[in-house]
Amino acid sequence: MRTAFMRDMFLQGRYTTATADKQFNLLQWFSVVSLLIIGSVALGLGIISTRFVVKESIERDAMLSAQFIHAIAAAEVRHVELPALQSMGDVLDARLDSQYPPDVAILRDRARVEFLDHIAHLPDALLANIYALDHTIIWSTNPDLIGRHIAGNEHLAEAFHSKSQVISSYHRIDDERLEQKFLRAPEHLFIENYIPLLDAAGKAVSVVEIYKEPKDLIARIQRGYVLIWLATAIGGGLIYVGLFWIVRRASGQIASQQKQLIANETFVALGEMSSAVAHSLRNPLAAIRSSAELALELSEPPTRGNINDIIGQVDRMSKWVRDLLTSLRPINGDSEAVNPVAVINETLHAFDQQCRNANIQVDFTPSPVPPLFCHRMLLSQIFNSLCSNAIEAMPQGGSLSIRIEPDESARWMHITVSDTGKGMSRQQETMAFKPFYTTKQGGLGVGLVMVKRIMDRFGGRISLRSREQEGTQVCLSFRMATGGEHGTQHTDC
Repeated sequence: MRTAFMRDMFLQGRYTTATADKQFNLLQWFSVVSLLIIGSVALGLGIISTRFVVKESIERDAMLSAQFIHAIAAAEVRHVELPALQSMGDVLDARLDSQYPPDVAILRDRARVEFLDHIAHLPDALLANIYALDHTIIWSTNPDLIGRHIAGNEHLAEAFHSKSQVISSYHRIDDERLEQKFLRAPEHLFIENYIPLLDAAGKAVSVVEIYKEPKDLIARIQRGYVLIWLATAIGGGLIYVGLFWIVRRASGQIASQQKQLIANETFVALGEMSSAVAHSLRNPLAAIRSSAELALELSEPPTRGNINDIIGQVDRMSKWVRDLLTSLRPINGDSEAVNPVAVINETLHAFDQQCRNANIQVDFTPSPVPPLFCHRMLLSQIFNSLCSNAIEAMPQGGSLSIRIEPDESARWMHITVSDTGKGMSRQQETMAFKPFYTTKQGGLGVGLVMVKRIMDRFGGRISLRSREQEGTQVCLSFRMATGGEHGTQHTDC
């Protein structure tokens, strides 16, 4: 009955924590949702960026082609000295030469031949077609297309109507389009560019259609693809890893604070309960012990053994109450520089007679060490608890060893307390620092809990390793007073 209520409260706290974790796992949800969001954003940015690069590159190449063709057209018109109001758009349709005098028709033919020769030798050109106003192909680098009427071509109609350049790009040949009859098949992306040529009145009278496969441009676009997707992947990955690291730390801190809050609430409730129990039991226990001592003086020898048992049990119950109050009392005291060797010597001196009676050999060699950042009384309480546990674990005798090892960083000091007692099982080792868990007959299970609370109070660490029938090793890691109050480096023993 003495620990049933305490265990119920502790288990209730653990259940509350487990239930909260089961209801919402911040790290798991963030890892999935953030991966989807960052992945979607990165994918969208990659697609938008690559399309923008392709579009801008194609438009830039087409614009240069159009400027080149317009420049050639204007140059040839000036070169052959065509009559006024004659443009290359008027000259390209040879069917209209009969409407002009013979000398003008000759000049038109000369300008047309020179212009078409330039068009036929455009770099990276797959096919070049020239359309008259009635959408008939009047010239082509593929002779089989000359004279064909192309109907239903929206881009061609748009070029004649808007008098502006029309651009489109393809990745494969459309067999249904009669004008896409290339002399050689394109390997990758190819560009279709409609360039309207205007007459003197500003009307589109002919259109030059150029199919190009700019290999240098395609290579640049492919390199741009690689760089964009690589940068997007690396950027998205770095953002995800960075946010995941932050949220993981935050989740760990939240979980730690939640556990600490539950532990604090448990200790507060147990403190109130223990105070009530102490006040309720002190007077009855004192009365029972006084009555037993009086009865012991008046009793006959046969009954004295039973009365001594009563006194012993009363003393044990009183010790339970004191231990419980001590474990639940707030830890007070400011940090100070403490000589650990002096505190260990005092503790071993206090347990000297008990070690002799239990046939326990003590192995501790004092040596000068830097002071610790702790509190002398609390440090003494730590070593008292550990030495008491070690002695109780060796009823048939053994060895108690204490080692002090300063850290190489000069910020931490590791003190190891080892015994050769009966040790613990793996399950017992896992539960060693849980409140009110004990393997000792008549123990309360608050000793190691108190040690851990003190170590946490001063920013230290405690770890425990044990094997059945081989002994237990408890490692304490303290901050050195000379290393500053905020040391950040820690090495497990």
